[in-house]
Amino acid sequence: MNTYVWTITELNCLPTAGSLTDYVVTAIWLCTGTDGTYTGKQNGSTLFAVNPNDPNYVPYNQLTEAEVIQWVQETLTPTGVAAVTQAIDLQIQSQANPPIISPP
Repeated sequence: MNTYVWTITELNCLPTAGSLTDYVVTAIWLCTGTDGTYTGKQNGSTLFAVNPNDPNYVPYNQLTEAEVIQWVQETLTPTGVAAVTQAIDLQIQSQANPPIISPP
């Protein structure tokens, strides 16, 4: 069973959105998976809709990585998250059982 770790490597913000400052509009992320021996990685960026009237707005300086990862995964939907982990699984499988080899 492979395990996956999501990290946020960068956030991009609008300086202002209505009366809000540093409004996060893009998250750059990395998902790393491992089977304990081999590792695969997939990175990407996720855009978020701008809503200056959002009652659930969290200021940039109060965001946690866990919150942003949740936003990313919700935006990707379960199908998108599954596609990311499947791509990582294929990388790991290719390392464990190389489809092409170069004999001596």
